[in-house]
Amino acid sequence: MIIHGARPSPFVRKVIVFAAEKGIAVEVQAAGFGRGADAYLKGSPFGKIPALEDGDFLLCDSTAIITYMDALRPGEEMIPAEPKARARTIWYEEFGDTVVQPIGQKIFFNRAVAKRLKREPDLAAADQAEAGEMPAIYDYLEGVLPESGWLVADRFTLADLAAACPIINVGYVSDGLSADRWPRAAAWLDRVKARPSVAEALALEAPMVQPMIEK
Repeated sequence: MIIHGARPSPFVRKVIVFAAEKGIAVEVQAAGFGRGADAYLKGSPFGKIPALEDGDFLLCDSTAIITYMDALRPGEEMIPAEPKARARTIWYEEFGDTVVQPIGQKIFFNRAVAKRLKREPDLAAADQAEAGEMPAIYDYLEGVLPESGWLVADRFTLADLAAACPIINVGYVSDGLSADRWPRAAAWLDRVKARPSVAEALALEAPMVQPMIEK
C-alpha cells in the first residue's frame, strides 16, 4: 500500500499514523504541487494529498483513505463503534480538518513553507492567526478534554490524531500553546506526540521540516 504525499502535511501525517495504529504497512512516496507518480496523478485528479494506491485501487482525501483502512482491519477501531463516541470522533476529525487546519495553515505556510516555494510570505496573516484565532482553539480543547486526557472513549482515537495534526504544524513555528494558560491542552498534545506511531512519523518528517523552519 502506497501513500502519495508530503510527510509534514497534517492530512498525510494523519493517514500515516492511522495506518500504523491499524497495523497496516505503507510506503510513502513524495507527491504534491502537481508532481508525483502516475498513480498519484490518476488517483488525485484535483491534486489533493494524500492519495492512496492499493494495487489498482486509487483514492484521494485523508478521510476517505482512513475509512477504507479502518474497514480493512476491524477490531480495536480508531473510529469507535459506540454511537455517541463515533459521532464525537467524526466531529473532532471535522474540527481538525476544517476548523483548525485553515488557521494553522496561515501560520505554518507563511512562516515555513512559503520561502521554500520562493513565494512571498504574509507574516502579518500568520501573526494575526497566532494571536487572534488559535487561542480560541486552545480554549475549546481545554474545556472539552476529559480527565482521561483523550478526547473520546478514554483512549487514543482518530479524534486525538485528527485534532492534533494541524496543531503539531503550528507548534513547529509557534510557542503559542502555553502550558500555563492551557495546561490540559498542552499535556494532551504532548501525550499525542509521545504515542509511538506519532513519534515515529514526526522523526521521519523532521529532515523535511527542519530546513523550512531554520532561520
